[in-house]
Amino acid sequence: MTIPQQDQTRAEDTREHTAETTFPPSPEFIADAIADSGLHDAASADRVAFWAEQSRALLEWRTPFTSTLDWSDAPFARWFADGELNVAENCLDRHVRAGNGDRVAIHFEGANGDTRTITYAQLTADVQRAANMLAGLGVGQGDRVVVYLPLIPEAVVTMLAIARLGAIHSVVFGGFSAESLRARIEDAGAKVVVTADGGWRRGAVSPLKPAVDEALQGEGTESVEHVLVVQRGGNDVAWTERDRWWHDEFAAAEPEHEAQAFPAETPLFILYTSGTTGKPKGIVHTSGGYLTQAAYTHKNVFDMHPEKDVYWCTADIGWITGHTYVVYGPLANGVTQVLYEGTPDEPQPGRWWDLVDSYGVTVLYTAPTAVRAAMKAGRQIPEARSLESLRLLGSVGEPINPEAWQWYRQVIGHDRTPIVDTWWQTETGGIMISALPGVTKLKPGAAQTPLPGIVAEIVDDDGHRVDPGGSGYLTITEPWPAMARGIWGDPDRFVETYWSRFPGRYFAGDGARLDGEGDIWVQGRVDDVMNVSGHRLSTAEIESALVGHEGVAEAAVVGAADETTGQAVVAFVILTTEASEGVDRVSAATELRNWVGKRIGAIAKPRQVVIVPELPKTRSGKIMRRLLRDAAEGRRIGDTTTLADPTIMATIAELM
Repeated sequence: MTIPQQDQTRAEDTREHTAETTFPPSPEFIADAIADSGLHDAASADRVAFWAEQSRALLEWRTPFTSTLDWSDAPFARWFADGELNVAENCLDRHVRAGNGDRVAIHFEGANGDTRTITYAQLTADVQRAANMLAGLGVGQGDRVVVYLPLIPEAVVTMLAIARLGAIHSVVFGGFSAESLRARIEDAGAKVVVTADGGWRRGAVSPLKPAVDEALQGEGTESVEHVLVVQRGGNDVAWTERDRWWHDEFAAAEPEHEAQAFPAETPLFILYTSGTTGKPKGIVHTSGGYLTQAAYTHKNVFDMHPEKDVYWCTADIGWITGHTYVVYGPLANGVTQVLYEGTPDEPQPGRWWDLVDSYGVTVLYTAPTAVRAAMKAGRQIPEARSLESLRLLGSVGEPINPEAWQWYRQVIGHDRTPIVDTWWQTETGGIMISALPGVTKLKPGAAQTPLPGIVAEIVDDDGHRVDPGGSGYLTITEPWPAMARGIWGDPDRFVETYWSRFPGRYFAGDGARLDGEGDIWVQGRVDDVMNVSGHRLSTAEIESALVGHEGVAEAAVVGAADETTGQAVVAFVILTTEASEGVDRVSAATELRNWVGKRIGAIAKPRQVVIVPELPKTRSGKIMRRLLRDAAEGRRIGDTTTLADPTIMATIAELM
């Protein structure tokens, strides 16, 4: 796999270019940008008043709030607590009343080829009828409803109908097992489960209701009174007395529903964090503060012009990104968006890019994993499409390596679109750190700066702020509207998990460094920051170095226990199609070890480089590094049920 000298030089030139190049916003973008430097000025002058102003401007309050923030019971915040609103009304009815009922809310594209165009008026009508349907099944304020659906319009309708009733939804990603579903149903004490017979994936139906049936056979699920089933796949399903067909109940429900206003601190949803061990950790978000920050960040980070933009966030609603930037943020802002049930490469590679052209997508928000997969497939695929409609690109889920950032901009964005690389979490509810596209000078790979209204600091082991050029732990020092209000049923665990490491600060669990200009570079989870012979090494930095090699398509790095150094670097690498032809794995691994040593330092050279055909990923594209760590340390491989391909870990274990 040795690179010809001229190609190696080009790779090094690209890496140097990537590290040093910055991209200020163009005059054309600035002229029409939503956000300007005035946001930072206003937030710096009076942060709490700033959030009050944003909430009043972006939302419709039935009872205006007079109290903005109550932090007397820290770390449990109360935002806009004496105000009342209805979340679904803010996402739907008010747009219809404003004369925008004919605007398209959702362009839906199914994995089986079916399409639907749904206006705001139609979506409002569907949610009103669905609210009556759920009320008829006994759902009321404070009741919990588990949603286990494919990425179809009924999922959005269900979430908003639950919110309309003042009930609490808990969406479970369709890739989770029956046991994972059972644990969430039990913890939430769900009254109703909404599911489908199945969902389409890669030309076949993936069953869902059988997992619900299995989950409800377990102990602790006696709270469930009804299971509502959307007929999506057309596959046969078992039936019990508690089961109801969505289409039958929906048709029988009254068409009009008057939305009731609820206090701002009314719980909106519980979302269980993925990858936890033991009892599920249900993150609780409430209504007024969450919707304020969802709308504010969606509008300003993505430069949303509802009258002309077509927005597409590729996340599933089973994750927080799908909650905030598929459902609540876009609909609160009255934006037209694309909803796609399938995968990026079905029925052929380039499916995403076809959808961008078909619907005239202007803003695309996706994960670095998807960008790197597109890189692996080859630039010739997107270059065969127009993609001229795109004017802004976004990244979410993990730090994006500079090489992927550059490829994303050059190939997908035609070397002209800003890229907003966003940092946030399930617990934060909304974006916390990101560029503002009309304001910020962009740096490939950097998260950049806290958004106006957010105060973040990087601290050392003792909780002291680090100077520019230093590394440490990413913390949030002041409360923000969309912050989690706790862990469902376990407030002590919330305090211990997020607020005990650095008292008075929310500890995000991520490491970060501060560059000389004060910009933040997120380095991944703290357990992904390795300590090798006393040196702190970021897995993200080593992964970035590996991907900078011409022959590497994707890489994942973990720290494995080592008797000599404490931890050792182990890298799992997917080669490009060209590099993998006739490759000698031993020589390729040696070359890549030396490549990392040359670019970062000898201390960062992986102890082992394993050439693999694929990495263990969930169906949402998240790399399960804990499984790679199991393999690297010779342990029995953990639970693989959430992987898109559960067999890949057996292959990797053999290669080890």
